[in-house]
Amino acid sequence: MTNRKCGAAVGFAVAAATLIAPHVALAAMDEPAPRPKIDCTDPVHAGKPACAPQNSQLSDDQIYEQAYWNAKNGDYAGALAMAARAQNQEDPRILRVTGFATRKLGDVDAAMPYYQKALAINPADTRTRQYMGEAFLQQGDLPSARLQLREIEKVCGVACEDYQTLADAIAEIHVKLPRGS
Repeated sequence: MTNRKCGAAVGFAVAAATLIAPHVALAAMDEPAPRPKIDCTDPVHAGKPACAPQNSQLSDDQIYEQAYWNAKNGDYAGALAMAARAQNQEDPRILRVTGFATRKLGDVDAAMPYYQKALAINPADTRTRQYMGEAFLQQGDLPSARLQLREIEKVCGVACEDYQTLADAIAEIHVKLPRGS
């Protein structure tokens, strides 16, 4: 091969590599396909590496925080599963989030003992009183909801969030009631 032909062949190879190389580099940097989500609450998957962070020993504070955010994001079953992992099932926060998630799943009657137990431990817990007041409204018990509102007012006044939230819910129900109720 002459130098001219050799140079042309090398030039062609370099040009081809320049055109192909960026695509090879991009392909190498592509993220792997996402792994299928594993249900780490299922005991069958407890030993899988993907579940290790979720199955490690969490403090009750961490468990409450996770249960709270599950419930706040509408994952009520997840909130219940997380709350059930707490070492101290008598923690008023665990009781409150369990009651809340139970009520949001449609079982108001089953939620009430959790609220009652939480308030027996900490009567000044205005958030539990707010949730219990909302449960009373769901049951059609406006006088009991108003009682919870008065108890909240004793603790934090009328400007606190729990008072305002329950007061708004009571006002909304009151508007829907027939005159004279």
